Amino acid sequence: MTGTDPLSPWRRLADTCVLLDGFHALKHALRFGAEVPVAVTADRGAALALADELAPDVRPSLDALLTEVPEESYRALVPRPHPTAVAALAVRPSRAAHLEQLARTPRTAPVVVLDQPRNLGNAGAVIRLAAGFGATGVVTTGPLDPWHPTVVRGGAGLHFATAVERLTAPELPPGPLFALDPEGDDIRGLKLPDDAVLAFGSERSGLSPDVRARADHLVALPMRPQVSSYNLATSVAMTLYHWSLGSAGSPGTPGGS
Repeated sequence: MTGTDPLSPWRRLADTCVLLDGFHALKHALRFGAEVPVAVTADRGAALALADELAPDVRPSLDALLTEVPEESYRALVPRPHPTAVAALAVRPSRAAHLEQLARTPRTAPVVVLDQPRNLGNAGAVIRLAAGFGATGVVTTGPLDPWHPTVVRGGAGLHFATAVERLTAPELPPGPLFALDPEGDDIRGLKLPDDAVLAFGSERSGLSPDVRARADHLVALPMRPQVSSYNLATSVAMTLYHWSLGSAGSPGTPGGS
């Protein structure tokens, strides 16, 4: 960052870029090739020490990017200051490229569909899960913006590791659609194909009529009687794990930072 005002690039780009809120969001964005034109921190030494400990692979990039600003200036840039006191702006990936990726067949990993999700944090947690399992992408239907800053924060910057877009039900990617529904067949008796489209309704209202009507298969997760539902992210995790057990293309290395 140059000039007398270290925050002028931020002000110029804030309305058109994706907010990366916290060290881990910035770390993941850099790892997966995001274009990050500006990054600030209230404590540069602490941020670089964190990189030395947790992400030495992106330490040189952080060293070149991070500009220290007064804490009050940092706090004014973000809706909720992160404990790591790091924030950055990234260029949002091309929608056209994402749509091409989602439509391409054959696929080596499923697409996750969140049908009319309501909770921003849950949506972010699902994107983080999907990236970890190597899913082709995460699609949302309905009004929730999957690139909302709260969703990006919940996803720890892993939006840049998979294709994340909002579509309507008729625009869903090709592939056999497996919709999670209490009336479906027990998932333990099924093998989920790599080109599956996995649809999850909201915890409150379940699947929308449009997505349910498009389903090729209704699938149920094992659940104790009288338990109403699982958390959305938990349901996605259980389903992707089940897929991974039967797929040669799923990630096989445990752990990470």
